[in-house]
Amino acid sequence: MSKFRFVLSRLTHARNSFGLGLNDNPIQRPLSLLTDICSGPLCEKLHGVRCFSSAEVPSHIVLNMPALSPTMSQGNIAKWRKKEGDKIAVGDVICEIETDKATLEFESLEEGFLAKIIAPEGSKDVLVGQPIAVTVEDPDDIKNVAAGVINDLEMKEEKMASLELGEKGSSAERISDKSTFRRISPSAKLLITEFGLDAASIKASGPRGTLLKGDVLAVINSRGGSSTTCDPLQEKISATSQSSKVDSHSSPPQSSNYLQVKDTYEDLPNNQIRKVIAKRLLESKQNIPHLYLSSDVILDPLLAFRNVIKEQHNIKVSINDIIIKAVALALRNVPEANACWNDEKGEATLCDTVDISIAVATDKGLMTPIVRNADQKSLLAISLEVKELAEKARTGKLAPGQYQGGTFSISNLGMFPVDHFCAIINPPQACIMAVGQGNKVVEPVVGSDGTEIPTIVTKISLKLSADHRVFDGEIGGKFLSALALNLGDVQRLLL
Repeated sequence: MSKFRFVLSRLTHARNSFGLGLNDNPIQRPLSLLTDICSGPLCEKLHGVRCFSSAEVPSHIVLNMPALSPTMSQGNIAKWRKKEGDKIAVGDVICEIETDKATLEFESLEEGFLAKIIAPEGSKDVLVGQPIAVTVEDPDDIKNVAAGVINDLEMKEEKMASLELGEKGSSAERISDKSTFRRISPSAKLLITEFGLDAASIKASGPRGTLLKGDVLAVINSRGGSSTTCDPLQEKISATSQSSKVDSHSSPPQSSNYLQVKDTYEDLPNNQIRKVIAKRLLESKQNIPHLYLSSDVILDPLLAFRNVIKEQHNIKVSINDIIIKAVALALRNVPEANACWNDEKGEATLCDTVDISIAVATDKGLMTPIVRNADQKSLLAISLEVKELAEKARTGKLAPGQYQGGTFSISNLGMFPVDHFCAIINPPQACIMAVGQGNKVVEPVVGSDGTEIPTIVTKISLKLSADHRVFDGEIGGKFLSALALNLGDVQRLLL
């Protein structure tokens, strides 16, 4: 009876943990691994839980890939901190998972021992809810659980693979019958079918025996793009050869084997962050009507102010820090520009706080940490916070609350020889401002006697990209006017 109560309590905890990973706000709760207890047919009643109910497998806990952000559908295993057989205490970091936002450490909710790592280090695109590891309470159960779980996994994967490949016709059936790999990527399957290759002769290099596109391309390249098992391919090559002969008098001869893979390029695999960036920016450009407004602002008062506080107060702030403060105050003065678009309601929503997202380039992609309540912070506080956020972004240590949200974005390329550029809106935000480099130009300046005197000044280009559904050019013009006043009279930033 006590054992039944123990199993029931663990099942309840697993169900709650699973719910936390999918529904709760990750900003408000500590991130930790989701666990699901599996100890018999009762486990199958837990919705959305991947369980193993074989009577020969001892009680164990399956760790699933959790959903750590609203946009996350899959993740990568960046690093395992624990090895198979290691003891795990509550709060121990088991692994690092690369999400669509950052690489995060995950802690265990349970004590036990790591029995089996299902998704090895370096596994890519593991779907949310898929098993990544198994733990047990008794170290004596490690061997039996590991063998039983992997057995069940292999049987299920083979069954699914055979069903998938069985639907693709005779060529796909040939793959299913002869192949030695466990899984195959869609692109690899397409290449094998199109080129009529013998799948059994291709060595799989992907995790857990997955045949990848690169494996098939390597075979095609080694054969010079030809295949000994596909007559249609030979027909394509022959047709191309005939075509090149016909056009030989009008154009330079070209290679008849257009299917040959050349070694003149290198595929750069995208990590999870870059994939999400690519998807979101494409959706933004396609779905959001971008309104572009630009203004050139004289930078000399800002530069003079920066030198004064550095020399007199030993306070070092960057031009970008001052721009952040100036933008925040301009948004407070023109609240209509501090808004976002609500797709569900089909209307604009004014934001209560001024939270500035700053674009930071990292090795893994562009991150946008947030300076919250920037209009209420001093220049020094903003400068210190920006340095801290940028360092965390580059090292992958940002917490979800430090990059999720934001009401306005700034992208500054002033450190490069970029005069001006157009940035793409980061939805659901309505605005992003692009900042170019400072350039010295000659402009007429009115002297004390009222005459215009040619003067060398430093100017920067500010280009605003705005969601035209949220506001029109009038609001954008008011915002840029308020921003120009703040940058022209920097003392306003101290009020």
